[in-house]
Amino acid sequence: MLTQNQGRLAIVERIRTAYQNNPTRTIAIGVGVLVLTPAVIPLLKPVAKAAIKGGVSMYEKTKAAMAETGEVFGDIVAEAQAEVAAEAEQKAALLSNHSSPKN
Repeated sequence: MLTQNQGRLAIVERIRTAYQNNPTRTIAIGVGVLVLTPAVIPLLKPVAKAAIKGGVSMYEKTKAAMAETGEVFGDIVAEAQAEVAAEAEQKAALLSNHSSPKN
């Protein structure tokens, strides 16, 4: 997998190769991008906004699910601790009954 810097270098190398092979076409594409960008950005804004809203929604749902999972896990831990304490009390009671002197 390419790092971000390697990806940028690969893109720059592709542009350099394209320019060396056909500079007129490369310049025409660059000018076309510059001319079309102001027209395309307003069209892409709703798409970007919808994607961001979807991401925020997923984040909120995940956050709620994680909180619920934390509560359930906390309950399980508390129950296990209570059971361990109860078992320890039972063992202590049994030991005290067996070790007490009989008259």
